[in-house]
Amino acid sequence: MAQPKKTKKNDSLFSRAIPMAGLVEVAPDAVVSRTVITKKAGTVTLFAFDKGQGLSTHSAPYDAMVWILDGAVKITIGDKSLSAKPGDMVIMPANIPHALDATQPFKMALVMIKEQ
Repeated sequence: MAQPKKTKKNDSLFSRAIPMAGLVEVAPDAVVSRTVITKKAGTVTLFAFDKGQGLSTHSAPYDAMVWILDGAVKITIGDKSLSAKPGDMVIMPANIPHALDATQPFKMALVMIKEQ
């Protein structure tokens, strides 16, 4: 008798065209995240931020790319601030402090690739 296939948490996302922004929802006064892919080489995580929410200043040991899916955000990298809107991509260099502040409810995809 055949054994049932063991499924991973996000197997339902494979080999499909899916609107990313619909995979995570903004919640009042909160930051919501959903990990889509986790591998040794890096991760892809979706985030939804309510207006006024954000990520405080921090840094990472590898480059991180955010892709804005919906809404708007102020991103500070080092001593530079920028505004980003849907369709924009921002690459935050490794070891440089950065922060995000939602200027309106917004959603983003975060892609982090680790050094091998």
